[in-house]
Amino acid sequence: MKEKSLFIVSISILFLFIAAFLVYPFAIMLLNSFQSTAQGTFTLDNYLEIFSKSIYLMAFRNSIVISVVSSMIALLLATISVDVIKEKSKRFQNNILVLANLTSNFAGIPLAFAFIILLGNTGILVLLDQLLGLNLLEHFNLYSRDGLSLIYIYFQLPLGIMLLYPVFDHLDKHWKEAAAILGASDFQYWRYIGLPIISPGLFGVFTIMFANAMGAYASVYALTGSTYNIVSVRIATTVAGDVIARPEIASTLSIILAFILLVNMLIGEWLMNRGRRDRNEKVHTTH
Repeated sequence: MKEKSLFIVSISILFLFIAAFLVYPFAIMLLNSFQSTAQGTFTLDNYLEIFSKSIYLMAFRNSIVISVVSSMIALLLATISVDVIKEKSKRFQNNILVLANLTSNFAGIPLAFAFIILLGNTGILVLLDQLLGLNLLEHFNLYSRDGLSLIYIYFQLPLGIMLLYPVFDHLDKHWKEAAAILGASDFQYWRYIGLPIISPGLFGVFTIMFANAMGAYASVYALTGSTYNIVSVRIATTVAGDVIARPEIASTLSIILAFILLVNMLIGEWLMNRGRRDRNEKVHTTH
């Protein structure tokens, strides 16, 4: 009886936190997105304004492009990295996971400051490149989309390594040995055995990476301020207001962003389920 009461109290506290920090703010945003600030009446003008003004459309375009590109590159690098890590000793694997965990938490303003020191207009690596006469970074601009993509990849890569590490447990090392004995190349092994087995995990990790990138704010704002137009920065500027605050537009942008992330989650779930079916068929065929 005592354990049951403790369980009820714990669940009640959990639901209270969910209601207070998730449900209530979302409900307020949803209501504000359909309200006019001037009159306080129901309206669709906020959505019409966002879908008709290029500044908001460009913000979503930039966010989606940089999120997709950085997530795909980080996922590729993480996949290669985990494959190499899995070949090493258990101690080495644990050390890499600790390092990845620490690196994944190095984000926001400190990360932007670190990149400015290294790759800014007068950064250490830029000055060293000029001093040696290599000119490899002559056309590189940290404050452009390429620079932001590099930062996104940096904080996405350790996240991908940590998430993909358990995914590779589905691969039996004897499969690769058996494929090699039968004359299969590494490419053929990954094409017909490896990737079909881990594809559900890859889809799931990409979904998380995309959502993580779409919501990134601190690093981008610390690096470019409001000069680079992405959704998270646009939401912040409409809340604070360059001239006047427009919280109703910020709420509308947030709702549209939430819808995009919901679609991303549903597509990811569908791809994961499809990948699991293919994996089960592949495993049964292998055995």
